[in-house]
Amino acid sequence: MSNKYFFTSESVTEGHPDKVCDQIADAILDEALKQDPNSRVACEVMVSTGFIIIAGEISGNIDIDYRKIAKDTVAEIGYVNTNGFNAESCGVLLSIDQQSSDIAMGVNQSLELKNNEKQKESETVSAIGAGDQGMMFGYADSETDSYMPMGISLAHQLTYQLAQVRKNKFPDILKPDGKAQVTIEYQDGNPVHIDTVVVSSQHDEKASLDQVKSIILEYVLDPILPKDLYDSKTKVLINPTGRFVIGGPQGDTGVTGRKIIVDTYGSYARNGGGALSGKDPTKVDRSANYAARYLAKNIVAAKLASKCELQISYAIGVAKPIAINVNTFGTGTISDDALSQLIQENFDLTPEGIINKLDLRKPIYKQIASYGHFGRENLNLSWEKLDLIEKFQSLEKAYLK
Repeated sequence: MSNKYFFTSESVTEGHPDKVCDQIADAILDEALKQDPNSRVACEVMVSTGFIIIAGEISGNIDIDYRKIAKDTVAEIGYVNTNGFNAESCGVLLSIDQQSSDIAMGVNQSLELKNNEKQKESETVSAIGAGDQGMMFGYADSETDSYMPMGISLAHQLTYQLAQVRKNKFPDILKPDGKAQVTIEYQDGNPVHIDTVVVSSQHDEKASLDQVKSIILEYVLDPILPKDLYDSKTKVLINPTGRFVIGGPQGDTGVTGRKIIVDTYGSYARNGGGALSGKDPTKVDRSANYAARYLAKNIVAAKLASKCELQISYAIGVAKPIAINVNTFGTGTISDDALSQLIQENFDLTPEGIINKLDLRKPIYKQIASYGHFGRENLNLSWEKLDLIEKFQSLEKAYLK
């Protein structure tokens, strides 16, 4: 008997209020890293009607014009000459401090390094401790060419396409805020049909619902959704409330880090709960999430599993992970415990090791603050590279001997 089920994921456009915040936070991070690659950044942003609040702890040899970065980002998104929230007139409130000395003490010098110095050992240990405790998850599967689950992959493609159509074809009709939601029908674990698609787009008050529906059907859905899965049986809902004129920060307050499921795997994998945006790579919320994706993707690409979820957990101030767990959902060629052990023995998952391996002290983050941090094949991101396939295959071969 076949096992049928449905799974839904969503994405939001760059004009969604929470994503406005993520982009401002990561634009500030990029500028800090551009001026000083060793900057420490923990930046939080809130937006609402008429104003932006930027708060956090930022340290480094830097001189940043926070207000200009915020306003420029809002303008790039498309909030210009709009009522309620726009780049020209919105106020910007700042509350920026240095990184806490208590946190810096653990990050600057890991517990292992302190112990090593006390015991006067010659062993080389990582200097940087984890910037916080926490658990991070990486995931990959073979459903798509990008090794991402199909639902979140399609949802991101739809919202990105919606934004491009707004900017390049219908700027007078479509406005920056928007969402997409895709429900996939599965049979025996395989995607077989797109059951439902929901797209909501902010629009000009003079635009009719029929206009908006026609644009989204022709220019957003038809070019993106695969024809073998998208047909007359697919339920399509476009602006189901009938009107979406008030949007963005005027319609809903936005906060950094509130779209972490959108940022990652669309609920296909577990999530440790830590936001990615606005944080420099000494924060394992960011760097270890990337490392976990990197390893999981290469495991699947090496055909050691068709699905892989990897958890890495840390203690603040301690460099090495306190635990590593692999779950291949019964698809692995070797046991999950064996894979966990191989990762622990062969890969440096200290913050310093991850930062160096993935080259994370670069201003690359604003571009991924919308439309997902993973599966972005066109951006040449280090954690999306498939350069560990041969290593995993050789480790598997050695283990099976």
